[in-house]
Amino acid sequence: MSEAELTPVREAHRFDEEALHAFLSGHVKGYRGPLRISQFEGGQSNPTFLLETPSGEYVLRKQPPGELLPSAHQVDREYLVMAALYDTAVPVPKMFAASQDTDIIGTKFFVMEHVDGRVITETLLPSFSPEERSAIYLETARTLALLHSINPEAIGLGNFGRPGNYFSRQINRWTNQYIASETETIEAMDQLINWLPDNLPEEVAPIIVHGDYRLGNLILDRREPRIIAILDWELSTLGDGLADLSYWCQEYYVDALGEEGLSKGNLHSLGIPTEKEVINAYCQVARRDTIENWPFYIIYNMFRMAGIAQGVYKRGLDGNASSENALDYADTARKCAECGWKLLQETAG
Repeated sequence: MSEAELTPVREAHRFDEEALHAFLSGHVKGYRGPLRISQFEGGQSNPTFLLETPSGEYVLRKQPPGELLPSAHQVDREYLVMAALYDTAVPVPKMFAASQDTDIIGTKFFVMEHVDGRVITETLLPSFSPEERSAIYLETARTLALLHSINPEAIGLGNFGRPGNYFSRQINRWTNQYIASETETIEAMDQLINWLPDNLPEEVAPIIVHGDYRLGNLILDRREPRIIAILDWELSTLGDGLADLSYWCQEYYVDALGEEGLSKGNLHSLGIPTEKEVINAYCQVARRDTIENWPFYIIYNMFRMAGIAQGVYKRGLDGNASSENALDYADTARKCAECGWKLLQETAG
């Protein structure tokens, strides 16, 4: 477990603090200055900041500076989906204000509640007992199923994503973003780009998809294995919930950044549920009987993760990444793509 690390605002992400203070004074009820700002370390997309004031603590999330890839860094969509989910069973922070006026601090941004809890970044949960590990993983599956049980129309999100062709659109999006940030030829990625569009699953009724559902984007209660907030909704849309479930479960196949994770850990002795147990826990709450063609979803997410990692690495090279360790992603795209291609070959027959 690790607490969210705070650093002074990095030079590339500095903005007009007086302009932000003026905005908060006019748009956040009860806000009082003076304002102290620090930056959260660890996120790779939209820079996030802690705002400490006499009236309480807030969190600011904004687009990064510099030229942005098309359809990336959509903080306005993050604000919209969390505001819609706030009164449901899905745990999200309270939203306070948002602005698309780039003249205030240089980019679009929003301000939300600061949720105090535990942030877990290590998938093997080394600081927990086997019983706690099991409870956390099953709670994570239960909470994801709760999200996928929400009717988008009922909370005003019926138009949150374009209807139909979800995987086709996602594959096209991440192919384009990968190509836009490509720094070397990765043969396995080229193979996946060719294979995926011709092997799509059947369309399903669209539900709310988080897009980056993993332990690092969850806040747990400090005393019990209960999720009190889901963060980082930048990639959320309407689509197929199995995209979320398989994104989380891909960690059973490949470990990020060379760290030992689920694919190498002794899950039984650790008390961590197997992939099958996680899927069963999800299906029970989601009232789903079976999942057809599960390997496709894992392969798709390895391709998608390769695209995301390539974008992070390219922003690191360009000097406008949200985290100082962006250059650590130099080999992540290749690793994810090659793992996906290997799994495809193993399951093709």
